[in-house]
Amino acid sequence: MNDLDLDVVEQDDEHLADGRGPADFDAFFAEESRTRPREQLTLYGTTYTLPESLPLMFTLTMERVQESSDPADVRRLLSTLYGADVLDEWAEHGMTDRQLGVVLIYSAANIRTPGSVSMARAAELHAEQEAGKAAAQNRAQRRAKPKKKAPRSGAQS
Repeated sequence: MNDLDLDVVEQDDEHLADGRGPADFDAFFAEESRTRPREQLTLYGTTYTLPESLPLMFTLTMERVQESSDPADVRRLLSTLYGADVLDEWAEHGMTDRQLGVVLIYSAANIRTPGSVSMARAAELHAEQEAGKAAAQNRAQRRAKPKKKAPRSGAQS
């Protein structure tokens, strides 16, 4: 341990020795979460209240399933924000993959900073994201094609 680590341990020992017990992050985070603003949205007649901050499980799942089209992966991702059965419910209402993308962009932005992104802006951001993916896919396809060799002039080298 370096000197900084020892200082932290000594402070923790003093905290425990003065009779206050261990620091209670459960209570701290619960209190903090009650005071943070939360965005709400209505979708297919149901009002959802977004969490006060982006759940770590959402972030981890998003990283793992970003390119996945497996419904189980999408279900797992959505359940961290909206509950277990929303993917099936939304699909039954006719939600498209574009609409799902817009809802996710809107939700993530407004969890981080409530009121920061409108539905229209979320749709614009989704369109920009899709255009970027299409351009990247086109570049990848062009690179994958074998290049034609230039015809030789017949001169020996």
